[in-house]
Amino acid sequence: MATRTVEKDVSRERTLDSFRRWGYLEAELDPLGRLIPEVHPELRTAEPGSEEGRSFYCGPIGLEFMHIPDPARRRWLQERMEKPPAEVDSKRTLERLVRCDLLEKFLQTRYLGNKRFSIKGVDSLIPLLLEMFEEASQEDVQRIILAMSHRGRLNVVVNAVGRPPEEIFAGFEDVDPKSTLGGGDVKYHLGATGIYTSPSGSQVPVHLVSNPSHLEAVDPVALGRVKARQIRLGPGREADVLPILMHGDAAFAGQGILAEVLNLCSLEGFSVGGTVHVIVNNLIGFTASPHELHSSRFASDVAKRVPIPIIHVNGEDPDAVVRAAHLAIEYRYTFGSDVVVDLIGYRLYGHSEVDDPTITQPLLYRRLETHPTLWEAYAQKVGADSAELDGLVEAVKVEYDLAIEQAKQMTRRPVMRALPDYWSEYFGGRYRKEYEVDTGLPAEEIGRLAQLLTRYPDGFNIHPKVARLLEQRAEMGAGKRAIDYGMAEALAYASILKAGHPVRLTGQDCKRGTFNHRHSVLIDIETGEEYFPLQNLANQQGSFECYDSMLSEAAVLGFEYGYSRDFPEGLTLWEAQFGDFANGAQVIIDQFITAAEDKWELLSGLVMLLPHGYEGQGPEHSSARVERFLQLAARDNIQVAQPSTAAQYFHLLRRQILRNWRKPLVVFTPKSMLRHPSASSDLTDFTQPRFQTLITDPVVKDARKILICTGKIGHELVRERDARKDFSTAVFFVEQLYPFPESELRKALAQHPNSTELVWVQEEPANMGALSFVQPRLNRIGGGRMFRSVKRSATGTPATGSAKAHQVEQKTLVTLAFAKIL
Repeated sequence: MATRTVEKDVSRERTLDSFRRWGYLEAELDPLGRLIPEVHPELRTAEPGSEEGRSFYCGPIGLEFMHIPDPARRRWLQERMEKPPAEVDSKRTLERLVRCDLLEKFLQTRYLGNKRFSIKGVDSLIPLLLEMFEEASQEDVQRIILAMSHRGRLNVVVNAVGRPPEEIFAGFEDVDPKSTLGGGDVKYHLGATGIYTSPSGSQVPVHLVSNPSHLEAVDPVALGRVKARQIRLGPGREADVLPILMHGDAAFAGQGILAEVLNLCSLEGFSVGGTVHVIVNNLIGFTASPHELHSSRFASDVAKRVPIPIIHVNGEDPDAVVRAAHLAIEYRYTFGSDVVVDLIGYRLYGHSEVDDPTITQPLLYRRLETHPTLWEAYAQKVGADSAELDGLVEAVKVEYDLAIEQAKQMTRRPVMRALPDYWSEYFGGRYRKEYEVDTGLPAEEIGRLAQLLTRYPDGFNIHPKVARLLEQRAEMGAGKRAIDYGMAEALAYASILKAGHPVRLTGQDCKRGTFNHRHSVLIDIETGEEYFPLQNLANQQGSFECYDSMLSEAAVLGFEYGYSRDFPEGLTLWEAQFGDFANGAQVIIDQFITAAEDKWELLSGLVMLLPHGYEGQGPEHSSARVERFLQLAARDNIQVAQPSTAAQYFHLLRRQILRNWRKPLVVFTPKSMLRHPSASSDLTDFTQPRFQTLITDPVVKDARKILICTGKIGHELVRERDARKDFSTAVFFVEQLYPFPESELRKALAQHPNSTELVWVQEEPANMGALSFVQPRLNRIGGGRMFRSVKRSATGTPATGSAKAHQVEQKTLVTLAFAKIL
């Protein structure tokens, strides 16, 4: 008898294990029956445990968790799935569903034909979010940061973030049309801040991040903001800021940046202690069906690249949705891990309200004509008091009617967010000269910083090559050797840190530097221990972070942009391995870095370091695409610079943090010139007051011809000029391409009244580089001087692939620059 009992228990456990592994395939997840349960052979059994397994794992919640290698996490999840669900406050859930539905009906009736990207079909997103907020408030969360695309956003703003509905209505009424002429953004992209008040009375700030139409691009931005907020709270406070990212099902499966974001979850410097991902899944993407959108059964399958649970839930079962919300938040706080909630519903209208979905999905939308409203079906299920329910419905309608009248009275478009206090000292707008600050340091301070940068602990086994480098840098700080770019950068960071400002630098191979030039971390060759001199300058210094990033541009740059949004007093930098690799993050550059101030009035001081220069390394390792950034430059939205010397780089980095004018800075950094004598600087150059946007020729006093350039080519022109002893030709370096130093250049030209020719010289072909940008400006200020340009060719790829061919081309360029025009 005992043996038979044991065998029965083993059989039961084996059967339950099959349901734990495969039960989600047969779960009742789709309220419209489109996602047909997939019969799995291991679940076709009458063995002991099958009835239990089916009730645990094949109902309105389907849990994928058996791919997680940690047995403790699997056991934690199965224990919660295999016990009776907690009682749900159905009255509270019903009210949330009523408010969600009536807002959509109000907008549909009053603003028929206006795009709003309705939440209808996934109404339970609102109780899902609010239950997550409640669960997190019990964990003493300090802030919740949300990110989502346009679908359902307006409803989330009102019913989850807590903004007054009149602010949304004002957007439809267009109360201030002049406020967005030439700028601004559509109402379903705008950010919002609010306060969630829990039933117990605790209050939690909630922030919905502004986003563009480019799906999933906001994800790393939001996580960067979360990371910055966590660090502001202090060490060990990751749990206190909760990120909830909402995704469309088609975008979750289709957008590569989402996979990059998932990969950040456990990486040092990027982990935020667990992100809750919510797939707002209507089983459709624009007009495409699931079989056209992803090769797997579920859109969520991409999340199985990391060991995290996926909770599929039927969006038309509000009690199951509430249970999924609590399970997700509890898991995040227990294990500090990401978790996915796949909320499966449908889309009541078309992609937008101006679309007719019956053209592309006629059968689906014929069914939806008779599909019941969720809150009405739920009210019937829970036996809600009809009189009480009628009173609630009427009260909400009155509230929205009053809100529309308040919206009509508005004369300005409402701002739905409040900036944190740490932004109070910083500003954007157009550039003014009075914003400039001194950036030079006394030679004695440079010397002290150099000593701190070149020391390491006793007994530390340093690499001989690095030891020699530190000896050279010590000599640089003492004025015995010219200072190169690597040391200039280190001095800039050290001075910023000593002043109390944090510095954060990320990018591929950025600890050492792509070109072996940085060495921000020293590594003991016997123990592997790391030592950061920049973290050991002074007791009260700012924090220094430097992380080698994963092999990605888009997600990492987006993360750093988001980080910079919540650390305006810090220097946040992202470095591309080679400058042209930045085009892998073009969406972040276009939609956030260069456009956020105009669209959302949000500022950033992010620095992009882009190695640039033609040196025969081929088309993918030469050009950082100067022309693309200049095409994006307008109304002083960004700064674009190419410092020609180490000291100029030092002053530029210090200027970025010491000015309160907050604008992104794009820096084209050198490669071969990193250690070149002509680009290195004397110690006295670091004591000069400020960064120079234009460097004129100190040798030629009365030029006939003026060569104007930027970057490395200028040093080659000076070398050729000196070799020719042609002191009728001056060479000017444009150090800051945008904002263009027009007044400085005009004054410099006036110092050469006998000059008759201006020549713009660049390494890039005519369809690249700064030529098309500078030509109209030089023509405008040339004062009748003849203008011509010297460039690589009429059009072309970024560079030739041969070092020898490059040398020939470069020599030809320089010769052409000095050629006399008949």
